[in-house]
Amino acid sequence: MVQDVKFADIQVGDKASMAKTVSEYDVYTFAGLSGDFNPVHINAEFAKNTMFKGRIAHGMLSAGFISALLGTTLPGANTIYLAQELAFKAPVKIGDTVTATVEVIEKIEAKNRLIFKTTVINQEGTLVIDGKATVMKKD
Repeated sequence: MVQDVKFADIQVGDKASMAKTVSEYDVYTFAGLSGDFNPVHINAEFAKNTMFKGRIAHGMLSAGFISALLGTTLPGANTIYLAQELAFKAPVKIGDTVTATVEVIEKIEAKNRLIFKTTVINQEGTLVIDGKATVMKKD
């Protein structure tokens, strides 16, 4: 269900989170949709000889969970994604459960803009993505 939080109702400090276990299906589907067939994502034999010692999920797959939160939960419907800064801090492996969180850190009334701290952590509490998003909320 998509929420539609009105700009006037959003306050600095508001947060939303979602958790997702990353499956093999997710990785293959993302590869097909994005065209990113880097073997570190899809070839177990190749990936076992990398610094990760196995396959990892696409970084942008995990970043997509941030987009999902912004577009469906906080602020939700009528949100226009304007910018995103991302720093990939640790790999996500198939089977990891990641939790994406967005937190309002600034509200710019004159332009209906919101700045969010955006993070993704894994099931061990390791920060895998750190960033900042700017959105415009159309009421």
